[in-house]
Amino acid sequence: MAESKSNELMERIVSLCKRRGFVFPSSEVYGGINGFWDYGPLGAELKRNVKEAWWRSMTQQRDDVVGLDATIIMHPAVWRASGHVDTFSDPMIDCKTCKGRFRADQIAEIPCPQKPSKCVAECHGEKTEARAFNLMFRTTVGPVESEENLAYLRPETAQAIFVQFKNVLETSRQKVPFGICQVGKAFRNEVTPRNFTFRSREFEQMELEFFIRPDEVIQKLAGQVAAVDPADPLAVLRAPVATWGWEAWHKYWVEERLRWYESIGLPRTSLEEYWQTREELAHYAKATVDILFKFPFGTQELEGIAARGDFDLSQHQKHSGKSMEYFDEEAKAKYIPHVIEPSAGVDRLALALLCSAYTEEEVADEKGRKETRVVLKFHPRIAPVKVGVFPLLKNRPELVERALAIRDRLRPHLSVFYDESGAIGRRYRRQDEAGTPFGVTVDFETLGEAGPELRDTVTLRDRDTMQQTRVRIDDLLPLLLEKIR
Repeated sequence: MAESKSNELMERIVSLCKRRGFVFPSSEVYGGINGFWDYGPLGAELKRNVKEAWWRSMTQQRDDVVGLDATIIMHPAVWRASGHVDTFSDPMIDCKTCKGRFRADQIAEIPCPQKPSKCVAECHGEKTEARAFNLMFRTTVGPVESEENLAYLRPETAQAIFVQFKNVLETSRQKVPFGICQVGKAFRNEVTPRNFTFRSREFEQMELEFFIRPDEVIQKLAGQVAAVDPADPLAVLRAPVATWGWEAWHKYWVEERLRWYESIGLPRTSLEEYWQTREELAHYAKATVDILFKFPFGTQELEGIAARGDFDLSQHQKHSGKSMEYFDEEAKAKYIPHVIEPSAGVDRLALALLCSAYTEEEVADEKGRKETRVVLKFHPRIAPVKVGVFPLLKNRPELVERALAIRDRLRPHLSVFYDESGAIGRRYRRQDEAGTPFGVTVDFETLGEAGPELRDTVTLRDRDTMQQTRVRIDDLLPLLLEKIR
């Protein structure tokens, strides 16, 4: 029963995304293409706001992180050095009953598309042995299709940061510890994309590679490496200090990322930390924490924060023949920095925000009749549209003129939507479904018809409480900026 309700909720969210212009199936007029999605007007704004909030928190509000914008296609040797060519694969099983292909670790979760009863884990249909299936998209560079011109669409954004490490270091005047971050497209040839935009073949990542001193260098410099108290693991994280080793930095970034999710409207009660076991860790990782979100279809990963050691820089030094060592003036030593990597998916986060914001409420309409109000309760900071502006009546030129003037006054500072069609209550409902946190209505009081004391005021409506207050037009912009900050 619970699963059925979750599926119904997800169906309503997907329907809203299509109806209000958040997400459309890619190439829909030709039947779509599985694993690819287009973001409509509201979805594009939501994603842009998420990326800008992440970028601002990582670079503009920190002195120790700088940015990079690297190409999607890089030299194929990058992916051989990183291990993606040889090991970036999923174990796949083919079903001889329906000819379907499924990930071996998910065969119990995915029914056969043609014969659902024949292709679950308990079925007796004959299946092939698991085989490796590389997830990278292949392409060629240049006019001739040949193995010599083979290239790949990047499956992650991180490797560009590693291969540009020395260039960024030398031009940014940074010193270890410091980070390089990037937002960009990545591509994985998922065999079974599913759960709407959660698992797609084309997606965007927000990744940080934070370079730190090896513990032995800290021990040499400070005489000790800060210990993390299991009883109070955050005690060491009040502020970065010179004695922090990889464990303290790792826990610091886990907490930083959780705080950031809260700042854009995902409460901690909707998130979980999963610390990977020793058996689950990548061979080079010292620790990895997955930040999970409670989606309607299950609790799934939003972000991973990994302590990757010096594996990546060492691999590129080995394969390229170029030094990735850093000379630490304070320690008077050369070393390959270690890395803490917070890696998040933009599309997954946008979906989490949609799921978290989606609310159905029973309210009364203008005539007192009960109806269901669908509202997206986005944090104002990431809402696609910040304020809707409405003249009470579109057939009163003086109301329309004042409303358009207010729209033009706000537009240089905020994303504004102007709407004059339909009853005002219906216009409010449309903006509720779009997640717009504030509505401004120009009415007859604005014109002074109810007395001079209300002239040049407007009705300001709050999306979540539906409360309306009178605000002077001259006070409107600073008030809205304060509420949205």
